Amino acid sequence: MSGLRIISGSARGMRIQSVPGDTTRPVTDRVKESLFNILSSDVQGSTWLDLFAGTGSIGIEALSRGAEFVRFNEMNRLAVQTIHTNLEITRLKTGAQVTQGDAFNLLRSTPDRSYDYIYIAPPQYKSMWSEALQMLDENPGWMSEDGWVIIQIHPVEMTEISLNNLQEIDRRKYGSTLLIFYDRRSEE
Repeated sequence: MSGLRIISGSARGMRIQSVPGDTTRPVTDRVKESLFNILSSDVQGSTWLDLFAGTGSIGIEALSRGAEFVRFNEMNRLAVQTIHTNLEITRLKTGAQVTQGDAFNLLRSTPDRSYDYIYIAPPQYKSMWSEALQMLDENPGWMSEDGWVIIQIHPVEMTEISLNNLQEIDRRKYGSTLLIFYDRRSEE
């Protein structure tokens, strides 16, 4: 599928490659555009952790729109190669770090930096999103003080989760994609 493209910013209109096979499910342009409309100018100068990064489409879109740094984390070797290729195509390697490894091992570890946005779009129907969210709730140092966690799942995967440090602040449905936004609970 060569239909993946960067919507806005310095790499606007550039087509990026998808991961060979069916191990990833690229986000649609409609969802991506809606997401970045919500975030708006806050993307400028922001830092991102793109977990389960797949093609790198979300993180590359963020870089194209002026994000300062994106760490792409992906376990699949072909996806890691695809992210490197897509960063070459879009000339957005500066400010990008690609790591190959298990997202859960990463979230369990001591944070080496905090991020303004943590984007979680794991393989569907495996409850991996809720596991990742709970790990971030227990280890919130991955998030900057006013950072957000953004979950991308199929609506049927949604279940309520008891969280101590994070709270849901918004939820948007676009066809078969649900975006859920979380931030840190304010300490009152």
